[in-house]
Amino acid sequence: MRFPASPTEIKVIQRPQGATWSTRLQTNFSPEQLADPHVAESETILRKCVHCGFCTATCPTYVVLGDELDSPRGRIYLIKDMLENGRAADSETVTHIDRCLSCLSCLTTCPSGVDYMHLVDHARAHIEKTYKRPFKDRLARSVIAATLPYPSRFRLALGAAGLARPLAGLLKRVPFLRTFGVMLDLAPSALPAARGAKPAVYAAKGTPRARVALLTGCAQPVLRPEINDATIRLLTGQGVEVVVSAGEGCCGALVHHMGRDEQALQAARHNIDVWLKAAEEDGLDAIIITASGCGTTIKDYGHMLRLDPAYAEKAARVSALAKDVTEYLATLDLPEQGARNLTVAYHSACSMQHGQKITSAPKQLLKRAGFSVREPAEGHLCCGSAGTYNILQPEISAKLKARKVRNIEATKPEVIATGNIGCITQIASGTEIPILHTVELLDWAYGGPKPAGL
Repeated sequence: MRFPASPTEIKVIQRPQGATWSTRLQTNFSPEQLADPHVAESETILRKCVHCGFCTATCPTYVVLGDELDSPRGRIYLIKDMLENGRAADSETVTHIDRCLSCLSCLTTCPSGVDYMHLVDHARAHIEKTYKRPFKDRLARSVIAATLPYPSRFRLALGAAGLARPLAGLLKRVPFLRTFGVMLDLAPSALPAARGAKPAVYAAKGTPRARVALLTGCAQPVLRPEINDATIRLLTGQGVEVVVSAGEGCCGALVHHMGRDEQALQAARHNIDVWLKAAEEDGLDAIIITASGCGTTIKDYGHMLRLDPAYAEKAARVSALAKDVTEYLATLDLPEQGARNLTVAYHSACSMQHGQKITSAPKQLLKRAGFSVREPAEGHLCCGSAGTYNILQPEISAKLKARKVRNIEATKPEVIATGNIGCITQIASGTEIPILHTVELLDWAYGGPKPAGL
């Protein structure tokens, strides 16, 4: 362990006789510092940590690297030191915060309710404001932020990557261009034809029983447009009217996790306006999200915009309407189907199980649809995708991918199902077993076409 606890950082709280002892971090923020609502929130989060170390056992980077500073507990100490001393981020702090996947496994594990998600979000925003990264890193991050959240730009970039792929090995040998070589490696060899769910109202079949909006996303419609197609078919077939709103865009998750808060908040405000307009026209029962990474962020809009007087209430309304597609489907009481004799390994995306606490619904839906479902070992550990993580931290990401693929293949499935486009592309690059979005299998079971690749 490289980061021993200091007695000066620990406040011992005596409990009544017969009770256990508990230790909590002692903080020393000034009243002036606490006047900043972001600092005040982080101080409250820090004081909940009892440095028990339970989080280290389930933290992917600690499991892989074995460094205390690459565990939630170690990062909490680094963040505390940085914020409490009111200093700019330094290279060591940035290194270890950058290695965090934001998988949120620690949220599931923590017995003290430490809100690590919002603490690390604040740390990343502070890093973005106070730390000047090397030019090569600034360039790579700027390219990512200007490309991935925009489907048309993303498609053009992937098309160019196809032409430049032979240069990947050369680029990775040049430190200045290494990240771009990694991008070329990750780019798919072929893209589906440009298509996808167009802005429209897709009518419910039979007796209408609900009306929902659908987030079409940014990367997903470029890489796997069939996911949105399957979602619309399945929902409309169950009597649900689906609205794809004109002007809807990226949820902001990608840039949010890079510390680019203003860009993320602008994306959030834009979508809030679009969806509330749809709600005002004919009402909305839910906003359906098919990428769990997006769902975790949209469900957090209320918190992200809590200090914005013009959007705080509107953001809370949108967050309350947001539902993962499996979370919503579980409320529709889909009819039980006969056995399909197809074995499915279900990979629970971190943003699904840890971020949104949705664990049983996808598996129960698959079983009800007639599939035999198997759960891989170490299901709590991240596959290494994590938004842009596999681009910016390729070595750690590759180790996590290999570990995840081994555990999935050990279940001997015929197909893999998951609920996040990042996980789909990451795992698909490491195995020959077909991997589909959960909703594609459900759509097939309830009358849709057989998914390609099966």
